[in-house]
Amino acid sequence: MDTTMDVRTAAVAGTFYPRESGELGRTIQAMFADTAGANPWLGLPKALIVPHAGYIYSGPIAASAYAPLSRLRGIIQRVVLLGPTHHVPVYGLALPGASAFDTPLGRIPVDGAATESLRPLSMVTTSPAAHAREHSIEVQLPFLQQALGAFQLIPLAVGQAAAQSVAEVIEVLWGGLETLIVVSSDLSHYHSYDRAQELDRRTCASIADLELLASHDQACGATAVNGLLLAARHHRLTPHLLDLRNSGDTAGDRDHVVGYAAFAFTQEAAHDPSARNH
Repeated sequence: MDTTMDVRTAAVAGTFYPRESGELGRTIQAMFADTAGANPWLGLPKALIVPHAGYIYSGPIAASAYAPLSRLRGIIQRVVLLGPTHHVPVYGLALPGASAFDTPLGRIPVDGAATESLRPLSMVTTSPAAHAREHSIEVQLPFLQQALGAFQLIPLAVGQAAAQSVAEVIEVLWGGLETLIVVSSDLSHYHSYDRAQELDRRTCASIADLELLASHDQACGATAVNGLLLAARHHRLTPHLLDLRNSGDTAGDRDHVVGYAAFAFTQEAAHDPSARNH
């Protein structure tokens, strides 16, 4: 699990989000400003679920989760970021074998001590190829940089794995107030607008009840989402839906849309999954 020298360069700058640093910073800041007052301050989030499409499509939804983190600059010191693989098959979860990730906003160091702590786990491997072109992790990084400033990163590409395996990895990295868990996932893909709304509302109801998702048709990052849900049950976290829209609401047509949701998970009163409002 060598993370010594290589730096993972930005692969989707200029396509999923602006390549030029000034424009990128302004774009994110404008999205943060648009979320002001949209959600009450929920306290310290331990975990987030955020979408990972191009910023014109899902950026405003992701911003609803990231904008409040600006209040935690200096408190959150490291981010565990789990995203599904879109290009290279992975069995288990894969680290990048890199010492840092570059974006137009600067360089983010990978937490070498944290990656070493994962060495005993057989489901964690190292795959630079899985990370080289993967956008699900990369698109989150400028948001985190804008909100938090400096932090260390533990990036994990999630492939074929059991939810319990993902939860075990999350548990090893859980930490305290200094550690934020981020799961990158979109929701339904390429349904009509009305059908997508129906499907995505059901998926969000499951997440709100800490009920594991049954299919990747519900969310492309379902494996990581389910691992987080298991961890959230164990640690008695409460999920809060911050935003739910789809590409037909932002920048796309309404014939074949992709769904996006943002959740924050906070430590509050015990969450009872049996007390469901059907």
